Amino acid sequence: MNRVVLQCFEREALSANLLLLYLFFFLFIFLVIKFKKSKATKYNLPPSPSKLPFIGNLHQLHGSPHHVFRALAQKHGPLMLLHLGRVPTLVVSSSDFAREVMKTYDHVFSSRLELMIPKRLLYGQDIAFAPYGEYWRQLRKVCVLQLFSSKKVQSFRSLREEEIALLMENIKKEASLATSVVNLSEMFVSLTNNIVCRVALGKKYNDDQSERNLKKILNEFTHLMGASNVGDFIPSLAWLNYFNGLNSKLEKNFREIDCFLDEVVEEHIEKKRRINGGDGGGEDEEDDFVDVMLGMENNLTLGIPLARDSTKAIILDMFAAGTDTSSTVLEWAMSELVRHPEIMEEVQNEVRDIAGSKLIIKENGTEEMHYLKAVIKETLRLHPPVPLLLPRESIEKVQVHGYDIPAKTTIVINAYAIGRDILSWEDPDKFLPERFLNGSSASIDYKGQDFQLIPFGAGRRGCPGILFATSILEIALANLLNRFDWALPNGMDGKDLDMHEDSGLTIHRKNELVLMAKPLY
Repeated sequence: MNRVVLQCFEREALSANLLLLYLFFFLFIFLVIKFKKSKATKYNLPPSPSKLPFIGNLHQLHGSPHHVFRALAQKHGPLMLLHLGRVPTLVVSSSDFAREVMKTYDHVFSSRLELMIPKRLLYGQDIAFAPYGEYWRQLRKVCVLQLFSSKKVQSFRSLREEEIALLMENIKKEASLATSVVNLSEMFVSLTNNIVCRVALGKKYNDDQSERNLKKILNEFTHLMGASNVGDFIPSLAWLNYFNGLNSKLEKNFREIDCFLDEVVEEHIEKKRRINGGDGGGEDEEDDFVDVMLGMENNLTLGIPLARDSTKAIILDMFAAGTDTSSTVLEWAMSELVRHPEIMEEVQNEVRDIAGSKLIIKENGTEEMHYLKAVIKETLRLHPPVPLLLPRESIEKVQVHGYDIPAKTTIVINAYAIGRDILSWEDPDKFLPERFLNGSSASIDYKGQDFQLIPFGAGRRGCPGILFATSILEIALANLLNRFDWALPNGMDGKDLDMHEDSGLTIHRKNELVLMAKPLY
């Protein structure tokens, strides 16, 4: 009997302990939730669309991100907070907020978040994706003073003019064929690739096999740089990259690029060795980017060591920024001109009046071509080559227009949406170069001071190669319009031209631009 009573007491004691344990557990959960809620109420966060557990707003990113972000911003405002997995992301879609980010609080928003793909392909040593700090500051100084200064850009002027002359001859050959059809998309890629190769590497890789190999490697590099990596947003799902093929593609492309760049560097070292050894040849040649970077590797005045990987990373930055973006802008500019024959005629009249009887327009010949420059500005407004500027990351908590932006927030600036903002532009979706010649928009430029037009970014993280890029755009477009009349094949009307975009970091046309060229001379 006593034993039965004792067992009853033991069961009741166990039940009481379990009940107490449950109470403590639910109390703990309650306190955690209350703590999180009380912590959240300390921040006045920007407007945000509703999100799902775990993935946040990732399910809403169907289609091109710059279009999706613009549509969401029209509902939730030009300063909008999204949650992409575990990454809080502030999307900026107006010039006023862009000014706050890239000027007023530029020192807070000048870092970069770490992304797996750029870190691997760019050795974790490049300038574009480097976090804000001493390494980035010194490397940017090298780029601004040694690689992209006005003097350095001008030193390669004759090189650019040579490549433009070759482009004109190639187009003339294609136009002389029965079809008179020219694939301008291919031509523009070859032009910018040849210029960048000569400026950065000291020579072109234009024999058939070398050119095909290099283009293939760089195309894969560009594709991967624009690829989405789920592990950046949801780290616990990074293992998926072993099954979807991303990791294997990444490693293959890295090995190919690294092998190619090692060969380039060794060629330059050997060339310098021959010159210093008195073998002659090349003493009067302009140093290319590889020469400059190799010279900086042993420069103790920089305050930071520049390793060989830094040299290779800067070369890749140059290819990514100089080749793909310039060819894209030329592609969209010619697309818009074909769609608007009255604008094509007007800009051609200006170019041909200034050029006179010259077959090739030199760089100094474009100085007075104001309508041509307006066409380029309008193209950059409607079709920024990188519509979402490279993401920034906030270094510390800051308040923007009354909204609290926590530290470690990713900042995405939608240059595409800003360029089409109805509050900044009259008829924002129309191609009207005249807006940059007359009226309130005439003084707006793309060099980072006017936040309505920021295709190259602004502030500390603005692109240091603006002068290099625009020098190619102006001379290329001027010569194309001077030497040839252009039309769509098969009597197509310009309004029927397919203007759909491809996906990626740089936004090309989805379909290549193929036009009929009629030589004027």
